[in-house]
Amino acid sequence: MHQRRHSGKKRKWLYQNREPRVITKMEKKQKTRILVIEDDPDVLAMLIKHLEYLDYAVITATDGMEGLKQLQSAEYDLVITDIVMPYVSGVGVVTALKEKSPHIPVIAITGYGKEPEAAAVEKKADLVLAKPVKMSTLKGYIEQLLTARDKT
Repeated sequence: MHQRRHSGKKRKWLYQNREPRVITKMEKKQKTRILVIEDDPDVLAMLIKHLEYLDYAVITATDGMEGLKQLQSAEYDLVITDIVMPYVSGVGVVTALKEKSPHIPVIAITGYGKEPEAAAVEKKADLVLAKPVKMSTLKGYIEQLLTARDKT
């Protein structure tokens, strides 16, 4: 039985002692955590905006060294990293991540052509994309990699 009480002139009814609500699987699930490591502020802002729109929890780092620190301090479901960055390159990030956590998918992005791309593939990046990256394409790849990871 519900008890109703009037909340004022607007005639809204507030319910007290409501029946417990069944929490769905989707509500229990925490947001997928994606670490984005990118030194270009414009590209980083675009990735943040797009990934948050897709309802991912986005954590950022602006260089490879900061990215490695983030990887040591928390767990992530997926990592997106630029390849050519100051301090520690994206190739270094991929190498360190795959040694520690080979199950975490990594998308490497680059605007510098074939040499960095080949190095990232050699270090076991799951996917290498050339800049500029179409957000619809990135969305599809993220979904594929997360689905494949969940199956293992």
